[in-house]
Amino acid sequence: MPNTYKQSFKQHYVDNIELSIFNCGLQSCEPGYTWGPGVRDHYLIHLVASGSGTYTEDGVVHSISAGDLFLVKPNHLITYSADEKDPWEYYWVGFNGAYANKLVQQLPFTEAKPVHRCKSPDAAKNALLNIFNSRGPEPRDEALMVGYLYIFMAELMKETPAPESHAANIRSQYVINAIKYIQFNYAHDISIDNIAQAVGVSRSHLYRVFMSNVGQSPIDYLTDYRISESCYLLKNSQLPISEIAVSVGFFDQFYFSRVFKKHKGIPPSKYTASTEAAAKE
Repeated sequence: MPNTYKQSFKQHYVDNIELSIFNCGLQSCEPGYTWGPGVRDHYLIHLVASGSGTYTEDGVVHSISAGDLFLVKPNHLITYSADEKDPWEYYWVGFNGAYANKLVQQLPFTEAKPVHRCKSPDAAKNALLNIFNSRGPEPRDEALMVGYLYIFMAELMKETPAPESHAANIRSQYVINAIKYIQFNYAHDISIDNIAQAVGVSRSHLYRVFMSNVGQSPIDYLTDYRISESCYLLKNSQLPISEIAVSVGFFDQFYFSRVFKKHKGIPPSKYTASTEAAAKE
């Protein structure tokens, strides 16, 4: 049995709300090593390079061996355990964001089958290693990691048996058009009615396709995007907080501060200092 090890990387601050990597790594587990039962707040994909184990999702147990991938979805009760006699070695990436749900829907997993036998495990392994080897605290590092995540997704999409239906593609396009509208207009005083009108659907239909494809409501996405842009300005400009608030579509500084603290856990006045401290760790 090979020596056990674990190498991992976790992002302290995630500002790319379209698709963000939360963590990544590789591990050779000790016999019986177990995570859970518990829930994750993001997506997580493991590729088992050697050994075996089990993955339990919502009470259903799946046996896993070398060459298998298993998908962890947010807010599902899960447990995964290495075999007692032949413990596994695996590579993983954790991610989330507005595009995450749409991308996952195009991968070779289903609600009933969160495990997939990989046809090109070497290509998938290399893509995961590229993500890990590109780790770092700078924006360029995050951009490179996300780029390799897309390559990893593309490798898995080759193994998806059937494309999305025409209706599903149309729903996805509504979401993409709405996101584009938000990205171009977030600094203005826009409402969900404005977004729905620009896309050409009703407010209720926009809500449904957002929840289905993104996993959050349009107003939550808009707020997240504004907060993300404000983080960039806080770190890369000398603007006072009042001007940053207006620049990202908040016309009440005190309301902006409350929303920012709710999302980031700290007020905007302390965000830059906290970011710098995390980068030095």
